[in-house]
Amino acid sequence: MLIDSKGKKHGIMQIEKALEKANKDNLDLVQVSPKDSDPVVCKLLDYGKYVFDKKKNISSSKSKVRKTSLKEIKFRPSTDTGDYNIKLKKIKSFILSGNKTKINVRFRGREILNSNLGLELLNKIRDELAEISQVDQEPSLEGRQLQMVLSPVKK
Repeated sequence: MLIDSKGKKHGIMQIEKALEKANKDNLDLVQVSPKDSDPVVCKLLDYGKYVFDKKKNISSSKSKVRKTSLKEIKFRPSTDTGDYNIKLKKIKSFILSGNKTKINVRFRGREILNSNLGLELLNKIRDELAEISQVDQEPSLEGRQLQMVLSPVKK
């Protein structure tokens, strides 16, 4: 079965005649059906242009996919209000740009005895960002770090 470059079916013909037709039109004869199909379907087309267009479509579809990344902000249990506000603005900008944000509260020495201060800090951040974010990972203590992961609210 032969199909020309405009999509018109020419029916079943010998391969020699199909090759003559391809040479006459300066096109390539390309098999578009599997080898074991009956009848074998071939198409007349410019194969170089076909491959180029296919690669172009694949690369343009890849560029449309938005990649989200995980940003990280570190706090200490004794973080003062000025630093807290600056870091909170940064977390807001990460979330509004569509990124997940991991918030760490790192304890040193005996600060780990007052881990409730870090938990209060994470709860305060969660409450202030409740409108624009959701909690992916609840606050959890891993070693000397208290961690929480926030992501943008799905619309």
